Amino acid sequence: MKKDPAEESIYEGVELERLWQEVFQKTVDLSQSYYSYGIKAVEKQVADDHGIQKAFASLSEQLLSDPEKLSNSANKFWEQQIDLWQKWITSDSTLIKKPESKKDKKNDVRFRSELWNTWLFDYVRNAYLLTAEHLQKTVNNIDSLDERTARKVKFFTKQYVDAMSPTNFATLNPDVLKATVDSGGKNLLSGLNNFLSDLEKGKGELAIKMVDPDAFILGKDVAATAGKVIYENELMQLIQYQPTTKFTYEIPLLIIPPWINKYYILDLTPRNSFIKWAIDQGHTVFVISWINPDTSHADKTFDDYLMEGPLTALDVIEKRCNTKQTNLIGYCLGGTLTAVLLGWLKSGRQQKRVNSTTFFTSMIDFREPGELGVFVDPEGIDALEKRMATRGYLEASEMATTFNMLRSNDLIWSFVVNNYLLGKDPVPFDLLYWNSDATRMPAKMHSYYLRNMYIHNKLREPKGLTIAGRPIDLSRVTTPCYFISAKDDHIAPWKSTFSGAKLFGGKVRFVLGGSGHIAGIVNPPAANKYCYWSNDELTHDAETWLQNAKKYNGSWWNDWATWIEAQNSEKVPARKIKRNETSKFEDAPGSYAKFRLDSAVNRKPKRLPLNQSVLKRT
Repeated sequence: MKKDPAEESIYEGVELERLWQEVFQKTVDLSQSYYSYGIKAVEKQVADDHGIQKAFASLSEQLLSDPEKLSNSANKFWEQQIDLWQKWITSDSTLIKKPESKKDKKNDVRFRSELWNTWLFDYVRNAYLLTAEHLQKTVNNIDSLDERTARKVKFFTKQYVDAMSPTNFATLNPDVLKATVDSGGKNLLSGLNNFLSDLEKGKGELAIKMVDPDAFILGKDVAATAGKVIYENELMQLIQYQPTTKFTYEIPLLIIPPWINKYYILDLTPRNSFIKWAIDQGHTVFVISWINPDTSHADKTFDDYLMEGPLTALDVIEKRCNTKQTNLIGYCLGGTLTAVLLGWLKSGRQQKRVNSTTFFTSMIDFREPGELGVFVDPEGIDALEKRMATRGYLEASEMATTFNMLRSNDLIWSFVVNNYLLGKDPVPFDLLYWNSDATRMPAKMHSYYLRNMYIHNKLREPKGLTIAGRPIDLSRVTTPCYFISAKDDHIAPWKSTFSGAKLFGGKVRFVLGGSGHIAGIVNPPAANKYCYWSNDELTHDAETWLQNAKKYNGSWWNDWATWIEAQNSEKVPARKIKRNETSKFEDAPGSYAKFRLDSAVNRKPKRLPLNQSVLKRT
């Protein structure tokens, strides 16, 4: 049955009026609350913690030191722009489409709409791409800058270039113009409403909503694999999962995730859950779920994370499973901690407690930190420590912004266009739900990690670090290791992880997967996506290793399954969790994982008294 046009018009009018009222009210509320947080937000934006102004001042000096080179570069740029303009004005304006230019060969997803191929917008797009290319070539061709300054200049020039894309401006984006005409401007009004909501949520800072925080329910839609919290302390909850097979491998599996994010990246939905898949392969799986720290954790150290994290978890697992060995998986920062654990155990002649170790995109040698190195230098850490000192932790939003900037087009500007210009709500997406579930970092631990790993790179040096009273020397570690890295990883560049893999004294299998830091790991075999490379010879440099590596289609998960079975072939009856022995504990994923910083009810997770723990460390 068709709607009455008159009724539809009335409905749209009422909807627009409602939107106007909501926008007006939010504007009034934000204006009234400006003095409570607005000045603080402005001061934070003005602060130059990363030395951007100093870096670009150095760039200007170098550019002006060779005016002839600068002039030639500018002249060439304007010749290209004039040539593009002449081709545009002499073309047939009645054409619906023009052939794609050479500048479009990279298949930039920002311009995937067919409307960008029309006569006018084809020129806008190509003029922008020429300008972007010129700016980046100009800064990339300055050889006289020191490495740290050059890295900053290149990174923040890229940020500027991405921000200036015509896709981010309503009057230059054909999709936005079309939506504005079709909706009578409703998209812009809805977008303004979304913008004000995000500004309000961020208390003066723009907290872009990537996904509805209520789109998923932990324990039901994501992190739904059946299990129990069997132990907890001030830093972590230890989860054991119910087996799905009649027999399981004798040696259990402990996953040590990063505490930068929550563990359930490895347990999203059943179709892409690594944890669920590992259980189905016959592993007795345990995972550490880290606390989302607050002021009370300010003095927690890297030593504490080792002692109260994986070392305590090993104690619990050995007692529960009546075993003397455990297989480990460390992911990202969790992998760095796992390497420290191996060195610590070796130093105390306890290395046999770990049967094998797998590293997911883990940095151990920090000589080449990639784009993340832009944010980690002595000056930046000094400023960061001052901010952390006032709260006792690094605010989660600061960490999230840093990682989002590494992929600004995907994780910032695409949402600006969708939410604010097109006026749409973000689509439900489990990965983005997890990405938006931000966590903090304790001040003392984070400062130690940044200075000793990123700045001084002490973990790669034999006995360069002393953790919990023991010197760490990875060259003495002979535990079998499996490294999986990702070719397009911007957080843990694969060549750096390759260097870290060569630090160990035992047998190491290095595998390189497709995609990036997350998608390269969360890649179930059923999806049949990407590929991976393997090569048992690690004596060469990374590029030579890749040239000689064999390429396989599909997921690396099956390759790992073959490798881990070779380390752990004996089977035992499945270790089922009995209800009565864990009745006082929670079902997975547990309260530590469920605590969200953006929750309407922002309460700290309920903790059990420490004397109720299954096992206390001695």
